[in-house]
Amino acid sequence: MTENILNSRTSGVLLHPTSLPGPNGAGDFGPGAYHFVDWLSTANQTLWQTLPLGPIGPGNSPYMGSSAFAGNPLLVAFEPMVEKGWLPQAALANHFPAHRIEFEHVVPWRIARLREAYAGMKAAARPQDAEALSAWVAEEAGWVEDYALFMAIDAAYAPSLWPEWPEGLARRQPKALKAARETHKDEIAFWQFVQWQFGTQWAALKAYANARGVKLVGDLPIFIAHHSADCWSRPDLYDLDDKGNPRVIAGVPPDYFSATGQRWGNPLYNWAAMKKDKYAWWASRVRRQLQLADVIRIDHFRGFCAYWEIPADEPTAVNGKWVPGPGAALFDAIRQALGALPIIAEDLGVITEEVEALRHHAGLPGMRILQFAFDGDATHPYLPHNYPRDTVVYSGTHDNDTARGWWHTATARERAYAAEYLATSDADAPWAMVSACARSVANHAIFQLQDVLGLDGYHRMNTPGTTGCWTWRFDWAWFPEGVATRLARLTAATGRGRFEALPLPAYPEGKIKPGT
Repeated sequence: MTENILNSRTSGVLLHPTSLPGPNGAGDFGPGAYHFVDWLSTANQTLWQTLPLGPIGPGNSPYMGSSAFAGNPLLVAFEPMVEKGWLPQAALANHFPAHRIEFEHVVPWRIARLREAYAGMKAAARPQDAEALSAWVAEEAGWVEDYALFMAIDAAYAPSLWPEWPEGLARRQPKALKAARETHKDEIAFWQFVQWQFGTQWAALKAYANARGVKLVGDLPIFIAHHSADCWSRPDLYDLDDKGNPRVIAGVPPDYFSATGQRWGNPLYNWAAMKKDKYAWWASRVRRQLQLADVIRIDHFRGFCAYWEIPADEPTAVNGKWVPGPGAALFDAIRQALGALPIIAEDLGVITEEVEALRHHAGLPGMRILQFAFDGDATHPYLPHNYPRDTVVYSGTHDNDTARGWWHTATARERAYAAEYLATSDADAPWAMVSACARSVANHAIFQLQDVLGLDGYHRMNTPGTTGCWTWRFDWAWFPEGVATRLARLTAATGRGRFEALPLPAYPEGKIKPGT
């Protein structure tokens, strides 16, 4: 287990790797990622938070992927494979827009290049490559074998969901699975190759970041997709009907933001079945994510205390009900299996005393979003002077507008209160929000890169409940002159980074006369 960075006072930047600059239509683990780590180090930041690194799902969301254990194939960089001779130099030509991901074009194009790289590796026939791949597959066999088989069968029967596959495959009958492994052996090997490259490249990037004082913060969605390797391989762990379809699904109830709530559609867990083996699947899942990151944020933490259960045939989330979750037993089991848990609890939304008690029992810091702080009075829990120390404060998350975008769309009252509280005006509002987070008593402060750069709402990453999201990418030309130094000095002054980054000028000795 890695050292728990959450025991320190830190700050960092929220940026998903797909938003990095680079060729081939989407950010990845190539040179742009290393350049960003260098920038974080120069800016005196100790945390780089990403969104979930798993495969994307419907709507290109990283929160609805085909595996809770696998990595996103789109993040595999081509440069290392060009260096090995598996891909031609022409694979690095940029055929796509620089500032937006066109998923409908980028996904098939990048998968085709990965297939080309796989063929190139086989053609090169270097024993050391085959041995490294084989050793990695053996080490990760607990999840990668089912994942690769799922992907191979899925390709053969798309667009059918797994309950619609031939019965032997849907029910995982041994004879049918054996035949599928033989029929699809090359496709299975391809997906193992992709995951090997993801794992190898991310491990190298993580080591590079850690060596420069930057820790990685990952993101673990509470629920998984129904059409996933996880649900197909262990249907007993989910609340499914006799055909393998969800009886009930996840979401959140109606609230101020939505009169019909949110119908997420994920299958719900069979917590009673999970309890029987001491939540072993969850322990494995957290262990895997802590291989990929130094800290993980668990999304929708309140769902472990109670979750909103919606009948699968309901078109909205209105007719759901609260159902008790596993509570402390889950986190006790994970801690017993793994030791101390470097985890951030996403405890946003309607949080009850029971949810707070569970978070404290688990010993996890909660979250605050500064954008939410100005619609009340001075007692608002999201105002910095009201934070407890075991808090991670964000200027905004991927689900929020940028700070400048928020400022432009906030009510007149919210803007007036924020202007007074932050001692700012329109021109410098984003930096004032970043500064307020950094100066707060919260142990950890994380800023969207968009807010550090002062970008407007056009650069928002996600708007919940809408389509066409997750496409944003940045350009190094957008960085204001001296912004890294400005952030480094703020971080040093507020005790979140190296103090030597704050060179203090000589100050004249002697008392200042009254009135001067």
